[in-house]
Amino acid sequence: MSLPPDFMIFGNGQFSEPERAAVYRAIFERRDVRKNYLPTPVADDVLARILTAAHHAGSVGFMQPWDFVVIRQDATKRAVKQLFNKTNAEAAMRYEGPRASLYRSLKLEGIEEAPVNIGVTCSRQRGGKHVLGRSTVRDTDLYSTCCAIQNLWLAARAEGIGVGWVSILDHGVLKQALGIPRSVKLLAYLCLGYVSDFAGQPDLETAGWRARTPVEQLIHYESWGNTMRSDERRDTPTHEGLDKIRGRGQNKTGRRL
Repeated sequence: MSLPPDFMIFGNGQFSEPERAAVYRAIFERRDVRKNYLPTPVADDVLARILTAAHHAGSVGFMQPWDFVVIRQDATKRAVKQLFNKTNAEAAMRYEGPRASLYRSLKLEGIEEAPVNIGVTCSRQRGGKHVLGRSTVRDTDLYSTCCAIQNLWLAARAEGIGVGWVSILDHGVLKQALGIPRSVKLLAYLCLGYVSDFAGQPDLETAGWRARTPVEQLIHYESWGNTMRSDERRDTPTHEGLDKIRGRGQNKTGRRL
């Protein structure tokens, strides 16, 4: 499974307007796909392009902690589906009333319907004891692997392939089923395949489970809680967060302790 040598086409650092539009289209039309999978096989060269895109994600210290367990056999999918059924039944017990009924009506996986399943792992020892940039934030290997998953998702969407992340699984049991070593962390179980159509909006939004939060409510300027840019404010922006940090380690007279 490899790419032809002429597949990677590099420009001069600039994107044309159609290229830029295509990137944003893939982002906005990406969906967590759980249904409408077609039996059409995913060709090896297509899967190679998708996994290569995942492998080109950014990673702290260039540690590249990810691996991909590609699953095509029905027997393996069937075993994973049984694990899902058990965990999903337990998860349904957490809800009551209409919320419980809505939960049970949701289609939350496409394990057996999707032609390809992929387990994405993170090898936390990769790169050795001292990985550049990881000394203070140990979980950057996990964050890096999530970047690889997002790359995979967007590349798949550009190929017309739907991806669904099955999170309702006991990862400890699933690791045993897939033969993943104890030292390796399983981060995601994905279902991939061509679909009859991509939904106009996320399934959970359509079902009324949750709505998308306006991005304006999630942006803070300079410090937490400042929801307006400094050029939109009449008063001088405050930096209370920084002031508090500076104040630590000082006594009442302002002297360092």
